[in-house]
Amino acid sequence: MGAYILRRLLLIIPTLLGIMVINFTLIQAVPGGPIEQVLARLEGEADSFQTIAGGGDAGGGMADASEGSGGEGSYIGARGLPPEFIKSLEKQFGFDKPPLERFLTMIGNYAVFDFGESYFRSIPVTQLVLEKMPVSISLGLWATLIAYLISIPLGIRKAVRDGTPFDTWTSGAIIVGYAIPGFLFAILLLVLFAGGSYFKWFPLRGLTSDNWADLSWPARILDYFWHIALPIAASTIASFATLTLLTKNCFLDEIRKQYVVTARAKGLTERSVLYGHVFRNAMLIVIAGFPSVFVGIFFGQSLIIETIFSLDGLGRLGFEAVVSRDYPVVFGTLYLFGLLGLLMGILSDLMYVWIDPRIDFARRG
Repeated sequence: MGAYILRRLLLIIPTLLGIMVINFTLIQAVPGGPIEQVLARLEGEADSFQTIAGGGDAGGGMADASEGSGGEGSYIGARGLPPEFIKSLEKQFGFDKPPLERFLTMIGNYAVFDFGESYFRSIPVTQLVLEKMPVSISLGLWATLIAYLISIPLGIRKAVRDGTPFDTWTSGAIIVGYAIPGFLFAILLLVLFAGGSYFKWFPLRGLTSDNWADLSWPARILDYFWHIALPIAASTIASFATLTLLTKNCFLDEIRKQYVVTARAKGLTERSVLYGHVFRNAMLIVIAGFPSVFVGIFFGQSLIIETIFSLDGLGRLGFEAVVSRDYPVVFGTLYLFGLLGLLMGILSDLMYVWIDPRIDFARRG
């Protein structure tokens, strides 16, 4: 097993490198890089200043403002930005070097987890990620745990009572919940329970209250769960259907096997048969898929939920970085997320072996 884990760890290197190469190449073809973003802001500010200086005169007022500042072309907004300034920007952002050299330098720094600084915030990317991490981890971890704690018992119950009215109406409720988009359910929760139109039982935004530091530890814990209740509910709703039906189908498949018939023939109680014999085999796929489900919730729904509930997490950080072309943040978070996803894949395999020792990936193929 050690050799298999080593091979998987070594395989991370070319996989992660391929992810970075593809995204770096695509970024080069996207118009409106960081230099263009800076120039657009400067020119927009210059135009605004000229409009104010002109006293609302769209024609002669602007010309007078330019001439009054020292003659033709004395104002940077009127004569354009000097080439020396643009070259200094290119040097500051590293665009004075060829793309291949920039990519190799970036990968070399990323290999030692040096992600540089944000272009527009002057803050190390690592610090930014660490600041936003608690929000995203809170959403992903709690949503995954709650989904498993509810879906597994419900799936087992549905398998035991397959075809009964209980199985029918719970399946209908699950399908309805799955059909509702996460963002729409989040808005519905805000309207109903966060002071939108009906009840104001939960806060509208944030992960903690403003006076959180002054509270006692029990009060801090309650305040934390009070704030994340609605975001977690919105993140979890879509996960119920998949996990519940997967659990039910796995149990149904195992219940019909010969070893279950034999265990019942020996006089074992139904509870002993289900949890002593069926559970480990049926839960192999469900429990071993925990890392993948966590990564899916952690990355897939974070942006929408964070935006609706005004949470400052990694989803919003990545989105804002893409919009502003903050490449250190874009590539730094991409590298970290890619690495985390690949490591979670290895963890999934290890959980398979831990749950069922008969599985041996080292001898596969």
